[in-house]
Amino acid sequence: MVQWIATERISGLVPAPGGLAFVQDLLNSSSDGLVGPRHTHDDLLSDITSARNWLTSAGRALSASSGLDFSLPSLPEEDLPALRELRSELRLLVSGQADAGTDQSAPPSRLRSAAVTVATTSGPSFVALPNGYGWHWVASAVLAESFNAQKEGTWRRLKACRNPACVAVFYDRTRNNIGVWHSVRSCGNPANLRASRARKRASAEDRAI
Repeated sequence: MVQWIATERISGLVPAPGGLAFVQDLLNSSSDGLVGPRHTHDDLLSDITSARNWLTSAGRALSASSGLDFSLPSLPEEDLPALRELRSELRLLVSGQADAGTDQSAPPSRLRSAAVTVATTSGPSFVALPNGYGWHWVASAVLAESFNAQKEGTWRRLKACRNPACVAVFYDRTRNNIGVWHSVRSCGNPANLRASRARKRASAEDRAI
């Protein structure tokens, strides 16, 4: 059974199709950023034990969803900072705050340092496989699956929830790709209610002038 532990722990989230779910799962491995009773999930890359557990689970799920068999890499503890930086860079891309260009004046990109292996399968057909060790393997898998998703037209449906207090990354299944909330109930309705109240206050203030 394919299980994406980072994504599926967040209420209202459904994994993206195919290998794009690996990219989504990496992004959803972060903490919810909340404190007290509202806190529900921690950063899965905060320590080496939880990071290795995440990589094992997500790597197996990627292999099962893609139908490809590959060996999972080891993850040394010194790779944790780079792995978290990779996640941060990827979040900027998904949220539209950065691009994947090669601007030489920009800080070094973890994604730009990744490479994939192109192999043949029966058919014949060509497939991109992750390679490298530690965080490099994760970056390679992200690169391969993001490229595949772009070719299939699904990459643009991977989005960060518009709620500033929410860290969830969701796959937009709306017909016209117009979704902005990972959950209309938990993020969309409260935001719409606040906006409605703000408009009513503004309207009342205008009439009072």
